[in-house]
Amino acid sequence: MPFKDKYEFELLINEMENAVFEELERQLSEDKENKICKCQDCILDMATFALNNLKPAYRSSLTGRLYSQRLYNGEEKKEIERVVKMAIEKISKNPSHQIS
Repeated sequence: MPFKDKYEFELLINEMENAVFEELERQLSEDKENKICKCQDCILDMATFALNNLKPAYRSSLTGRLYSQRLYNGEEKKEIERVVKMAIEKISKNPSHQIS
C-alpha cells in the first residue's frame, strides 16, 4: 500500500496560508480606487509570492491550531503584513498578463 494511502495527509494544514489569505484580503480591501488588479492570476501570484517568502506553519491537530494563533499576534503578524505588502507591490508592477 502506498505511503499516501496509508496516512491521512489531508490533516496537515499550513496555517500560514490562512494568515496570508486574510492579510491579503485586508490589504486589498484598502484599494478603494481599484488600482491593483484582482484577477485570479494576480491574486494567486501574490499569495504564492508571500507564502514562498514566509516560514510555513503546519499543524495536524486542534492543539496545533491553538499554537498557530501566534501568527495573528506580535512579530509574526508584522512579518506577514510586510511580506504581503511586498507581494502586492511586486505583482502589481509585474503582472503575468497584459494590462488593459
